[in-house]
Amino acid sequence: MNNLRTRQSIALSFLAGYVDTVGFIALFGLFTAHVTGNFVLIGSELANPSHGVLIKLLAFPAFIFAVALTRMAVIWLERGGRAPMFYLLLLQLVFLLGFMLAGYLAEPVTNSRAPLALLAGMLGAAGMGVQNASSRLVLQHLTPTTVMTGNVTQVIIDLVDILRGAATDEIRQRCRKFFWPIVAFGAGAIGGAFAYKHLLFLALLLPLALLLWLSVKEYLSEKTGTAAPSTL
Repeated sequence: MNNLRTRQSIALSFLAGYVDTVGFIALFGLFTAHVTGNFVLIGSELANPSHGVLIKLLAFPAFIFAVALTRMAVIWLERGGRAPMFYLLLLQLVFLLGFMLAGYLAEPVTNSRAPLALLAGMLGAAGMGVQNASSRLVLQHLTPTTVMTGNVTQVIIDLVDILRGAATDEIRQRCRKFFWPIVAFGAGAIGGAFAYKHLLFLALLLPLALLLWLSVKEYLSEKTGTAAPSTL
């Protein structure tokens, strides 16, 4: 497995847990990475009316737009003979920078219908929509980085086979492959919670720095020809 891609998978899992937790705490229970989780919250809030439904509803078109934009960007870049991952990381960085700035300008966020709060939620969902799409389009041979339920399920299945002595080398390698992104996601969720408690939306400076670092590493690897090819 390409070392760069492995590091990206772990780093992006950390980022997803971190950003999802910041969005959830800051924006009235909004999931930005695990966007389908908003279905449950929307149903709950419709049954017990509150003021957090609109921000969750608007996250869906923003997420869909970002996924579609990512798909079209990958097609366009590959037709031009360019590896897409560097540009996708920059696109995600732009959306998450907008997420941070809109949230920062909206502070204190006390009204879920405030325009800047809605914009922040949409930009956060768009940023994580890019990451979700990237996992499917460019990094599909690695562990998914935004939704951990399937990863945890696979790790438990593999651990059972390992403990009963029926695991092949392939199963052991797959268990390691899935294990570290799960740990990174959990660490990101905890880190995001504590960071938001002290820094509010400026807590997003860390994932922005992480994306910038990943972008630089991707650019340098492409220049030296060490990046793993896209497998569309």
